[in-house]
Amino acid sequence: MNHSDLRAKVPSLAAGMAAAEHSPDVQLSQTRHRAALVAGWRIPPGSTVLELGCGQGDMTAVLAEAVGPAGRVVAVDVAEPSYGAPVTLGESAARLTAGPLGPRIDFRFGTDVLDPSVGFPEGAFDHVVLAHCSWYFASLGQLRDTLVRVRPWARRLWFTEWDMTPASDGQLAHLLAVLIQGQIEAAGSRGQGNVRTPFSREALLRLLPEAGWTADGSGPVDTGELQDGDWEVAACLELAGSQERLAVLPEPVRQLVLSQADVLRALAKPRGNRALAAYSVTAR
Repeated sequence: MNHSDLRAKVPSLAAGMAAAEHSPDVQLSQTRHRAALVAGWRIPPGSTVLELGCGQGDMTAVLAEAVGPAGRVVAVDVAEPSYGAPVTLGESAARLTAGPLGPRIDFRFGTDVLDPSVGFPEGAFDHVVLAHCSWYFASLGQLRDTLVRVRPWARRLWFTEWDMTPASDGQLAHLLAVLIQGQIEAAGSRGQGNVRTPFSREALLRLLPEAGWTADGSGPVDTGELQDGDWEVAACLELAGSQERLAVLPEPVRQLVLSQADVLRALAKPRGNRALAAYSVTAR
């Protein structure tokens, strides 16, 4: 499927997501972003894909469209089906499974590929995909171990994440929100937020050879219409106001977080904080 064909499918793919009932415009922009990624990866029809960190299935739906009726997407997430709001992972998956893409998708929630009981035959997949999910990992070590674990199962890796290098002043609020959340997690106050282990593109490129992968492509990804800057600013300020989460931090770290949160409040807009750019890396 070429780029124009997949792009033409975006409205129907977005409408098929359960979250579209709550925020149709947001869902449309999120689906359009993922369709552009998959079109650039040129995953051919009939492919088998392992998607890690599938969440509510934003990328899953696009991948299922790209692989066609003869393809298959195994969508894995460590979270339970009850996780998520205003739509849970289970509700979103049920909506997708009941639709025309359902026969191509195998959702597996509550599944950690590092669990020895979880496994696939060598070469079971043509592709493994991690899209905007790697900052959820508890550590870079856990990400490395995961990439090592899936290495025998797939021929190619397609990876995308936020780029921590801001391209404009408008992206500084998103960056600061990410860094504050990362500091809180790194200092020992563990949570379930979107940002737990932020890392740079360069850190990923250093990690890939350790995990047995050889990067063979990298490039920027436009995120101009995405709303994640606003979401992470709101999540960060809520976290910085949580006495329970901050109480376990060493006092110098707590004071640093509070001061940075003051800067974020002064820097951020009520709405329209520009999202960081993203990057895409391919490896074999």
